Amino acid sequence: MTSSTYLHRVVNLMRPDGNHLLNQSYEQAVELVASGEPAQVAKIQGQFAIAATSGRIVRMARSIGRTMRYFLAKKVDGPCLFIAERMEELRDALDKEGLSDQFHPSYTRTVPAHYVVQIELVGCPDPNPRYDRFFTPERNSLPSDIEWIGQKYIGQLSIACDQWLDRIPKAAGIGVLFSGGIDSGAVLLAIYDRLLKRGESPARLKAFTLQVDGVAEDSAQAHQFVKQMQLEMLWETIECTASDLDWRHAVRVVEDYKPLDIQSATMALAVCQGIRKRYPDWKYLVDGDGGDENLKDYPIEDNPELTIRSVLNNLMLYQEGWGVHAIKHSLVHSGGQSRGHVRTSAPAIACGFSGFSPFALPQVIEVAESIPFIDLTQWDHAKLYALKGEVVRSGIKSVTGFDMPVFQKRRFQHGAINKQRFAELFPSDEAEYRQAFLERWATV
Repeated sequence: MTSSTYLHRVVNLMRPDGNHLLNQSYEQAVELVASGEPAQVAKIQGQFAIAATSGRIVRMARSIGRTMRYFLAKKVDGPCLFIAERMEELRDALDKEGLSDQFHPSYTRTVPAHYVVQIELVGCPDPNPRYDRFFTPERNSLPSDIEWIGQKYIGQLSIACDQWLDRIPKAAGIGVLFSGGIDSGAVLLAIYDRLLKRGESPARLKAFTLQVDGVAEDSAQAHQFVKQMQLEMLWETIECTASDLDWRHAVRVVEDYKPLDIQSATMALAVCQGIRKRYPDWKYLVDGDGGDENLKDYPIEDNPELTIRSVLNNLMLYQEGWGVHAIKHSLVHSGGQSRGHVRTSAPAIACGFSGFSPFALPQVIEVAESIPFIDLTQWDHAKLYALKGEVVRSGIKSVTGFDMPVFQKRRFQHGAINKQRFAELFPSDEAEYRQAFLERWATV
């Protein structure tokens, strides 16, 4: 059989309603992706993962907030490309086609955020995908003025929240995954402010804080936050016991094995399950994921592969990892938050929610990347770690009028449970998480 007689097929399992498109319809966004022009795809605002087919060419593009995976299967009459949000969906689709013997998770691929991935279905041998970046924010373009930076950053966050509110039902409940930290606090205040300015009731808004075994640093912090902001009426704790936490289940849900992401996802599952039990009909959740990546607020000392120079000199290092052309880039999982965001998105989806992460939107990241980090920090770790609190607090004050409290950084998984129980529940060795991931597919 010659290549000219090959047939080709695309099975696209991505649900259109899984996108949060803020400035156009799904059909319009598909047309932009189909064009293959990065400048056209860059016009899409929102949280999205979209595939478009033009003859034998398939193009896929996504933002950080939604994962998109694919698997290229072989059939006698030509290639078949399967596209889905989860590895599990790819496996099940292959099984329905009688192709389950071809599946293995290591053969799946993740579309990296901020790229148009182009695949030509031409038959054996299949060419490598082509990667064209559609989002390249200008770095270091803002003045070294905290107030100016804060207004721009939180101003864009507020615009994104306003656009999102335009596209959900006006009576729908809105839950914020809330630790009382800088990012979740900023999201809560931004949405509350927008609801008031739109003339809509903020009674539909709730801030949910997870508390394991009745004791958690986050709950005390969250209570102090809402009390200081006089928003206690919005706050609810979600209680669970340590026995409710199952990190192995989290591995199955997120389909990955990175320890910090699995630990966070375990807590996310617990809080989402608690919200679902309390509010069976609720759909919309919002979170602060992406705020740490944007303001580069991770302890560099915890990662031996990083230095402050690599963090500040590389475009979107925390959002994308080392990049699609780097040796360390994972074809299966992607890199950075492009990989790790499943810690937040997958638990929400598993519990029947539609999650929205405004800090992870390209239009918000664009402002963050324009911050002159080197000028503001002079390569000083302490100054870098303090910068997010200074920027966000100033921005919230400028945009909403709230004088928000700023607390010491604490990871979600550490703030919801006491240290001893955390150590008892979660392995310290990545190998155990990786083994659980492999065991998940052992019967495949």
